Amino acid sequence: MLRQRNPRLGVTAALAGFVLLATACADGSATAGSSAGTPGASASSTSTQGRLAVSSPGSISVLDGTTLEVIETFDSEEFTRLNAAGDGRHVFVTTTSGFQLLDTAAPKLTDLTVDATAAGHVVRHAGNTVLYDDGTGTTIIMKTQDLANIKDVLPETSSYTAESPHHGVSIVLADGTLVTTLGDKTSRPGAVALEPHDDHWHSITESRECPGIHGEGPAMDEAVVFGCEDGALLYHDGEFQKFTAPDKYGRMGNAFVSESSPIVVGDYKNDPDAEGYLLNSVALIDTEKRSYNVVELPDTINYTFRDVARGPGDLAYILSTNGSIHVLDPQNGKIVNEFPVIKAWEGPTEWQDAHPSIAVNGDIAYVSEPAANTVHSADLTTGKILASKKMDSVPNEMAITTH
Repeated sequence: MLRQRNPRLGVTAALAGFVLLATACADGSATAGSSAGTPGASASSTSTQGRLAVSSPGSISVLDGTTLEVIETFDSEEFTRLNAAGDGRHVFVTTTSGFQLLDTAAPKLTDLTVDATAAGHVVRHAGNTVLYDDGTGTTIIMKTQDLANIKDVLPETSSYTAESPHHGVSIVLADGTLVTTLGDKTSRPGAVALEPHDDHWHSITESRECPGIHGEGPAMDEAVVFGCEDGALLYHDGEFQKFTAPDKYGRMGNAFVSESSPIVVGDYKNDPDAEGYLLNSVALIDTEKRSYNVVELPDTINYTFRDVARGPGDLAYILSTNGSIHVLDPQNGKIVNEFPVIKAWEGPTEWQDAHPSIAVNGDIAYVSEPAANTVHSADLTTGKILASKKMDSVPNEMAITTH
């Protein structure tokens, strides 16, 4: 079933004399420490296989992207999150000290850490890697290429600090515009776009029409979409636009994007009192047509925020509790294929709990199966299982590097 609501323009008030502070936020119930969607996933049809970082309780393993053999395992904290740095080699590990750099090529869990009191989202786009410290509300910006050439010290960074600390997310566009979410510890109403001026940031426009703002994703032509508790918020060509959900409560928390597609796939929840983390609908936002639709999936398809990725053909690949990857065409919301991969599973009690997840690199999907302590790889063009690896501990999060 498909339901549609017409978009309405959001507030676009320029703030003269905006202080040298930004705000950013997101709902920590799902994606604290990761950017929404598949990192850097412009859905190419090229099969590129590098390495795979996998977190487990107290450790992180680096696997060969083709054979899935474990190359090295490092001790770490009991619960860590993994975020590809965007340079094809490094992964940021969110720890209690900040963003610790993992070199998957060496491999080595380095001593290099970007200090943060509460390490949160990592966003890669337009040659920048942007980190967000929830504890201070600080956006930390570094050139991705500088990470690729790193030696013994971290690259130079620029930063922007929020008025109030909270769980946030920021993205830097190709022209240097910083788009970051607004909020404080009690509410998160929207986002602001800023441009750099000498030693400060100047506000271009803002919108406060996105309650509970969470997650972001850049679609084609740098159309950036954020999730709201009642729809979604678009920033494009210097303006914000609000899309209203068909339900009074219609929360989108994560944006799954391809930078070669104008359509954003968002997770969708319409019952604020529903227990657990399983979802059965998706939001489809067409940033060219400026349309917002909700698609109710077949009863056999239930997923969490870790179970959606973009891949070949700009399609969406949804790992369901029935153990299959279901292929969704964002153009029409139809399921066009199904690939059995793992055994059926149940949703997590807490979002941090290890449960099956999917990560995509080119034509290849990596799927974790915590109940079997196993990681699989599959060809998304054929559904063929390429490799499986039994781990010594329960796999939780995954991050892909390309070399």
